[in-house]
Amino acid sequence: MKLKRIVIFATAFVFVITSCKEEKKEVVAPVVEVDLIYDNFPEQEREVMAFMQELKQTILNGEVEKLISYHAYGPKFTEFNAGAKRVGSTENEKTERSIFGNVTEVVKFDFNDLKIAVYDQVANVTFHSDFQLMFGEDLVVVKDQITLLLVRTDSGWKFVHEHHSPLKTEEETT
Repeated sequence: MKLKRIVIFATAFVFVITSCKEEKKEVVAPVVEVDLIYDNFPEQEREVMAFMQELKQTILNGEVEKLISYHAYGPKFTEFNAGAKRVGSTENEKTERSIFGNVTEVVKFDFNDLKIAVYDQVANVTFHSDFQLMFGEDLVVVKDQITLLLVRTDSGWKFVHEHHSPLKTEEETT
């Protein structure tokens, strides 16, 4: 009788253990809808503003290599400048080096009417340049409409597109 009870107890125990399956609870993270057009991205906006201030300081300091490092040169990089045909990485780098490598003094370097539009990991920066650059004895004034397209990378924000076109004076617009 004792053996019968042990067998029944053991069978019941095995039955209970094998029938107690661990319930798997599926944890579903709430879906956060992001509206790239209307949502604000304040952290990224602050980062881009800091990037623009660093860009300005880099140019004021004449740090050409650092300026070049702000570009994501590669097959997707493009630039439009003053109505000329589109160029890529090689031409842009050559131009950046020839211009900013020969500036002897930065008299003025302002981003007027600056607007930063962030689309999560992409930012579109637009402004009217008010740059006065000395090349030896020659003063060059740059008053352009500028668009900089930036992408957030592991090493910070980088230019992937630049567009420069002359800004009309008030007399030209009336």
